[in-house]
This record gives sequence, structure tokens and C-alpha cells, in this order.
Amino acid sequence: MLIDADDFEAIASGRFDTAFRKWIRPTVKAGGTLTTAAGVLAIDAVDAIALNAVTPEDLKRAGFEARSDLDAMLANREGTLFRIRLRYLGEDPRQALRESSDISGAQADELDQTLSRMDGSAPWVRRTLELIGSQPGLSAQALAQQLEVAPAKLKGNIRRLKSLGLTESLAMGYRLSPRGQAWLDRPIASA
Repeated sequence: MLIDADDFEAIASGRFDTAFRKWIRPTVKAGGTLTTAAGVLAIDAVDAIALNAVTPEDLKRAGFEARSDLDAMLANREGTLFRIRLRYLGEDPRQALRESSDISGAQADELDQTLSRMDGSAPWVRRTLELIGSQPGLSAQALAQQLEVAPAKLKGNIRRLKSLGLTESLAMGYRLSPRGQAWLDRPIASA
């Protein structure tokens, strides 16, 4: 579920607590969270709702001035209408992780094990991080071509690296975080 910066700010400040989406299947569930670069939102409820059951209070809670505004947003979208109740939980925990370039021996060992599991039988982690480090801002499409992987797979892989605080998204492309650079700068352990 995508939340734009203005809507996120409105939810974080408490002005809004509702979003509407049309989905074939919901992409979020009640009790979950949504982590964005701006922070973390709690997903308190995800309810299928008939369009004619949307109340004026629902519209206000979602930041719509009139029903026609909601109708315009939903135009040309297929699926069932869902009302999502959201609240701000706090800052993105990955931010502090990304900024930390001081990786202790125990943290490095744990990170090495995690990345080794992610690599599996087709190692990609170090090569991906090295490429991002050498060409920050390179588009996902160009990275995928150089790494010879599908763009969707690359984006999924980079999301996994981002969740570990190793990369950061830019307006276009990615860059290494201080933590990612620190991990790459460590000597490679010999077998």
C-alpha cells in the first residue's frame, strides 16, 4: 500500500486516520504495520465497504471534502473498496540502523550469517552492494541489466538489503548507507 508524503504527514499529525483503496485482494491486513521512509504506520482495520456505505465522517477522516473527490480517486480502479484505519507509530527504525557505521564484531557476524542465508546458492549480495556503492543513483532498470536479473527480483532484493539498513532509496536509484559501506569495507573472512 502506497501512502504519499502529504497523506503520511496528515496521518502522523492526527488530521486523518483513514484511507480508501480498491483492491482485488487487500495488500495490507489489520494488526500489521506499514514502514515507509517517513515512519511507521499501524494498520488498525481493513474493512471491505460498499461505496454507498461511505459516510461523511469517513470522508472527513480520509481528508476528502466531498464524495466526488473520493469518486475521482477511485475512477478506473478495479476491485473491492476497502476502508483502512491507520495511525502513526513512530520513526522508521531503519533510519538509525542505516546511519550507524560502527558495526561490532557480534553485529558483523550476525549480519554475515543473515546475508549468507540471503545469498543461498546464487550469491548476489556483495555484488549488488558493490555496484550500488560504485554507481549511486543508478536506476533499478540499469542495475538489473548489469546484474543480469529481472527488475522485480532486483527491487525485492534491495528491499531486503534496505530492511537490514544497508541501502537507501533515492529519488532515482539507490545508494549505500553508512552501515552498508562499513559492512563492505570489512575484510572478507577466509574460509
